[in-house]
Amino acid sequence: MEFVKDGKRTGFDIELIEALAKTMGKKVQWIDIDFKGLIPGLISNRFDIAASAIYMTDDRRKVVNFSDPYYRGGLAVLVRRDDQSIKVPDDLNKGKKVSVQVGTKSVGYLKDNYPGVERVEVEKNQAMFDLLATGRVNAAVTGRPAAVEYARTQPQVRVLDKGLTTELYGFAMRKGDTELAEQLNKALQTLRVNGTYTALTDKWFGKSE
Repeated sequence: MEFVKDGKRTGFDIELIEALAKTMGKKVQWIDIDFKGLIPGLISNRFDIAASAIYMTDDRRKVVNFSDPYYRGGLAVLVRRDDQSIKVPDDLNKGKKVSVQVGTKSVGYLKDNYPGVERVEVEKNQAMFDLLATGRVNAAVTGRPAAVEYARTQPQVRVLDKGLTTELYGFAMRKGDTELAEQLNKALQTLRVNGTYTALTDKWFGKSE
């Protein structure tokens, strides 16, 4: 749930991590990495926390620890407003070109459930969005929060009402980093109580989200 705007890193995950770090009395050093490298990079000690709308799946729990869930979302379909050929997710199966980010659940989900889709796999989520904005694909499939964020800044695109899945997002940490996990969860609870968390969700997803 992050993207680059005017050359700067921004988004819900970015601002939430910054707020958590401030509450914990720490500073954030951001390390840019492709999504597929998040878990390997975490395990190899390149960084301490992985934050990028990561689904809390059973497979990932086998190799990393997660914070308490910080948002409920799921896979959603993003389309151009001027394209009326996609009204529900099943329309994707009609040979539509769909951009997805390598290493995310979107790839496998489309492969297993939408065999009629022509997947266009890219390394960066920004590239996935750019393909849609420039009309080189018919749709993009990504997490609903990220889709909503992008649609709020790009009026030429919209998110289909019907989603594909429902998921919980968490921040990933190395197994054994229990003290860090406890600190992060405590800070997250503080932000929920003092209103900062609600302010951020309202800012990025709207009050109805």
